[in-house]
Amino acid sequence: MTFAARLTRSPRPFEPERAAEGVAPFADLAPELRTLLTGAAGCSPFLKSLMEREADWLHDVLTGDPEASFDGVMADVVALEDTALAPGLRLAKGRVALLSGLADLGGVWTLEQVTGALTRFADLAVDRAMKASVRAQWARGRLPGVDEADLADAGGLFALAMGKMGAFELNYSSDIDLICLIDESRFDPEDFPMVRPGFVRATKAMAGLLSNNTADGYVFRTDLRLRPDPAVTPVALSMEAAERYYESLGRTWERAAHVKARPCAGDIAAGDKYLGHLRPFVWRRHLDFAAIQDAHDMRLRIREHRGLHGPVVLEGHDLKLGRGGIREIEFFTQTRQIIAGGRDPSLRVRGTVEGLEKLVAAGWVESDVAGQLTVDYRAHREVEHRIQMVADAQTHDLPQTDRGFARLAAMMDRDVADLRAGLSGRLIRVARLTEDFFAPANPAIPAPDLTPEQEDVVRGWRGYPALRSARAQEIFSRICPALLSRLAESRAPDRALTHLDGFLRGLPAGVQVFSLFEANPQLIDLVIDIVDTAPELAAYLARNAGVFDAVIAGSFFSDWPGPEWLETDLTQRLEDGDDYEARLDLLRAWAKEWKFRIGVHHLRGLIDGAESGAQYADVAEAVLTAVWPLVVDEFARKHGPPPGRGAMVMGMGSLGARRLNAASDLDLIVIYDPGEDETSNGPRPLAARPYFARLTQALVTALSVPMAEGQLYEVDMRLRPSGRQGPVATSLASYRNYQQTEAWTWEHLALTRSRPMVGAPDLCAEVEAFRRSVLAGPRDAAAVRKDTATMRARLAAAKSSGGPLDLRRGAGYLQDIELAVSALALLSGTDVQAIGAQLDAAVKAGKIEAAAADVLRGADTLMWSLHSACRLLSPGPLDPNDLGAGGVQLLLRVSGAGDLEEMQRILAKNAEHAAQCVADVLGKGEPED
Repeated sequence: MTFAARLTRSPRPFEPERAAEGVAPFADLAPELRTLLTGAAGCSPFLKSLMEREADWLHDVLTGDPEASFDGVMADVVALEDTALAPGLRLAKGRVALLSGLADLGGVWTLEQVTGALTRFADLAVDRAMKASVRAQWARGRLPGVDEADLADAGGLFALAMGKMGAFELNYSSDIDLICLIDESRFDPEDFPMVRPGFVRATKAMAGLLSNNTADGYVFRTDLRLRPDPAVTPVALSMEAAERYYESLGRTWERAAHVKARPCAGDIAAGDKYLGHLRPFVWRRHLDFAAIQDAHDMRLRIREHRGLHGPVVLEGHDLKLGRGGIREIEFFTQTRQIIAGGRDPSLRVRGTVEGLEKLVAAGWVESDVAGQLTVDYRAHREVEHRIQMVADAQTHDLPQTDRGFARLAAMMDRDVADLRAGLSGRLIRVARLTEDFFAPANPAIPAPDLTPEQEDVVRGWRGYPALRSARAQEIFSRICPALLSRLAESRAPDRALTHLDGFLRGLPAGVQVFSLFEANPQLIDLVIDIVDTAPELAAYLARNAGVFDAVIAGSFFSDWPGPEWLETDLTQRLEDGDDYEARLDLLRAWAKEWKFRIGVHHLRGLIDGAESGAQYADVAEAVLTAVWPLVVDEFARKHGPPPGRGAMVMGMGSLGARRLNAASDLDLIVIYDPGEDETSNGPRPLAARPYFARLTQALVTALSVPMAEGQLYEVDMRLRPSGRQGPVATSLASYRNYQQTEAWTWEHLALTRSRPMVGAPDLCAEVEAFRRSVLAGPRDAAAVRKDTATMRARLAAAKSSGGPLDLRRGAGYLQDIELAVSALALLSGTDVQAIGAQLDAAVKAGKIEAAAADVLRGADTLMWSLHSACRLLSPGPLDPNDLGAGGVQLLLRVSGAGDLEEMQRILAKNAEHAAQCVADVLGKGEPED
């Protein structure tokens, strides 16, 4: 279908008697088409002048395909000689303006097609102008070190398209914002100062070629002022200088500007590399709610500077910067992207409409809000284009007169009253939707009355690191009444205030955290719950406030995703790490977030102790699955790949049984099989035994060493063959021989709660098959009972240091029950690891009566639930007298008791019955001294 046939929506006639002169050359066209051209020319003196100038070309365009016509213009620009660029680009710009204007007015192209065509032409124009200017400097000998072959990509110079150009959203008469940078890595450091002036001259020449207004017009008004510190820096500076500026002095508005940044001309590969380096500046690792206030302040400064405060009045209203305008929607979208884009790469898109779509998909914006803003954004842009078509002016102001509105209504084929009503409705609606985000009308909460002692505590907060800056104090003053009011509702306000004081004292900085609370008031309830219940967890939060990011992610209170999902999520997170240490820190941050999630779910009763134990184990397994290949690859860089079949990691104890708590360490052993390889093959080869010993030490370090994001886990390797006296890594042959000929009964008991975690799949399978064969082998039942009873007696003789709520040690408590059930598993020949499954197997094998198994199961469930709750409240010994009201309520909820005394009676009764069952299992008697 021809362009003429597709021009279905005509502007209404506007001053047709004046417009007719402009379309006289088209008298032979069909009446409907003459009407459209007449209407367009009458509405727009600019389009009228283009029709007169390009009458022959337009005749051909109307009988052809508009997309093909645009492609023809682009091909003409590509074919231009450098000496013909100035007039050739101006001719092409006029044709693109005429083609896109008519396609827009006639409804042939969508908004995105119009802005896309304008932007594609701008990209090509900038690229041609930049490369021609660089060639000119090279020909004059002003670019030493640049070879002729380098000119194909402008010798390392490139332009970043910023703002609307970067997002393929150029408006009809847009200027273009560029940042021009030089890839200094292409030059020797000593030579770069000599070549830089040539690139600066080339950039100035490029800008002049594009923006100088000659007899042929101009191409694009070109603005180079978005570069770092434009008042004192040259128009082209090195990538390294720009990176250094943004890392040390970059502001929020500059981060927002780079959301849309895109390499558009010159050395595109260098531009992509530069934006990769700048990613941590633009996309912060943690949710950045402080950006809301920054963006809001920027909005207010723009309004103040432009005098745009007050109610919406259509006459002269700035459709871009005024209330309810285009910039409001862009700020709304970009600020949301900046808040969460560091954690969610799917939000790192340039387009406004696409950004809104991604924010909906990620759960950050309601679909109805995004849908309405998208409709209003497109409508605003359509009006903006028609305002600019009148005289090719970079203006966003609505008409000042009735005549102006009549012209605009004619260009949009609408009645004036309908146009005005639509504009007013959109502006008011956009203002309301965006203002609710930037400055929500939260009701003022009066601060509660405080005792003199409480007032002293609150006054002391001003001296804490988190409240040293004026900005932090300002934000905190707005959330403090809500914090204090929530504290006043606690059963023990003084104790809760003390715990909140500890949380605030531990915060290293406050702006980000307080902004987070202000934007998400529900977090205040959560924090008060935590500080009132678990001061240790509150102290952890103070040191790791970034874990709050996970709370406001949409899935925080969803069901547990399972181990496979966790492993996939962690793998994707690690892709953001540039090196080994960065990935280890990402591991730590990821694990903290998930352990925090488990803790919050447990505190709030969403999961019980058994579920939390399995979930902590899932997190540990995902960490091991991810960290092991990182450690192996990093070690192999220096010493070569692992000899033979490599190694595998065995999880022991609670990890093997998939039952960890908030403070669990990891019991591990490493088993390797060097095969026939005596040494590794690498830059610094090692013999097999020291290779795997040092690899194991590297694993322990990766898990346990404190880094910027803290520590992953303490690691205990005492369950390896021969314990502390044995090597830290054991060969498969030695492991087999030891277990078959030297292992003590307690070491076979440990096998009942072990499982392969990570490593070479065939080696993991072989170790697991061997474990099962050992457990299924013939067994002297009397010896097992006797050895286990001896071990039980030794454990009983060791003094407990766990305080009055030590659920691990003592007759009938967790350690006692686990020991007895491991013995039952060994006697039953089962290979299952969980206590419940082991008891089922023992009942089936006739090793214990079902009633006795139920006693042990019930006691174990109760004590594990309380133990996991205690470890959540404190990683060390816990005295119930030191607990806050929330902590006491947690323990009572878990135990089913009415008060702490009843809880102790329930525990003692369960322990007494369980101890009797353990004694019966082990035969009561005669452990060795």
